[in-house]
Amino acid sequence: MTDIAHLAELVLAQDKRALARAITIIENGLDGARELMARIYPETGGAHVVGVTGAPGVGKSTAVDGLAQEFRRRGQRVGVLAVDPSSPFSGGAILGDRIRMQQGSLDPGVFIRSLASRGASGGLCMCCGDAVRLLEAAGYGVVIIETVGAGQGEVEIMRYAHTTLVVVVPGMGDEVQAIKAGILEIGDVFLVNKADLPGVDRLVRDLEMMLDLKPESPWRPPVLTAVAREGTGMAEATDAIERHAAHLRASGGLEGKRALQAEAELMDLVGGRLLAAVAARARERGAWGRACARIAGHTSDPYTEAERLLRRYAAEIAAPRRRAPQREAARRASAGSARQPPGPTKRPRGGRGRQRP
Repeated sequence: MTDIAHLAELVLAQDKRALARAITIIENGLDGARELMARIYPETGGAHVVGVTGAPGVGKSTAVDGLAQEFRRRGQRVGVLAVDPSSPFSGGAILGDRIRMQQGSLDPGVFIRSLASRGASGGLCMCCGDAVRLLEAAGYGVVIIETVGAGQGEVEIMRYAHTTLVVVVPGMGDEVQAIKAGILEIGDVFLVNKADLPGVDRLVRDLEMMLDLKPESPWRPPVLTAVAREGTGMAEATDAIERHAAHLRASGGLEGKRALQAEAELMDLVGGRLLAAVAARARERGAWGRACARIAGHTSDPYTEAERLLRRYAAEIAAPRRRAPQREAARRASAGSARQPPGPTKRPRGGRGRQRP
């Protein structure tokens, strides 16, 4: 048995150390990552994934800790993925969100892992989907993803989460500005944290008013209040998450979300690998640098150069696979003719000197 096969068995046996090592392998793209995911994939898909997002400083980590403890009281094993921003200069990340999750870190039924965003957009990291599947394979019934502090358009969490909880707080300037656009549209549950601060009623009223402007839907996102550091409001937030999960199962929305998520992931993988292959070949032959020089010199535009590179190198990458059956047929024909005894020499047809019977 290979080391990866043994590691996969340990993950499926709910070994926490093996799970931590497996996440490290997929996070860093180490050897065996693809084999590992292929081995555990049939055992995935059983968890309800909750995304927690919001602006920096709204108390996401404290809210996640409270949600994890509330799910534990209800008999669920909980996995937490806390994504921290990476430095654009050094590439490092503090990975300090778990410091605020004091209760969860002491609970054997809670697994907390910090991940670095590594430059990925949308408040997440590129390995987030695989990390979720590893937690599912390890038997965690609820997986909570805490995003990097998000702005108005960082809505990638909806590609991984079944239920998205948006955390907001009063007193951050214009409440409408803080919650408009994408963040408002992806929220399945809204949690007004730090409800002991002034301005809570106004913020709740503004949220309800903006939700009234959305197209009518079978699920209306509830607007709840909480003081996460004191634990108040966490039971109500957990109830709302469970109601939304039940709504998705009853309406068929869960299967629809999973289908969309699978399609998006496949598009990313195919697109990423095609880009890497095209770029590698173009760089080897100097075409990439020449294309960049033409764009920088304004003698061509990026769209024309991209089309040129794709037309040339994408076809070249696919060509060996298309020609392979033809080469195999030619090889077999050649081998067959070599085994046949030579026949009588045929005289050429037509032309001067042709002999008639």
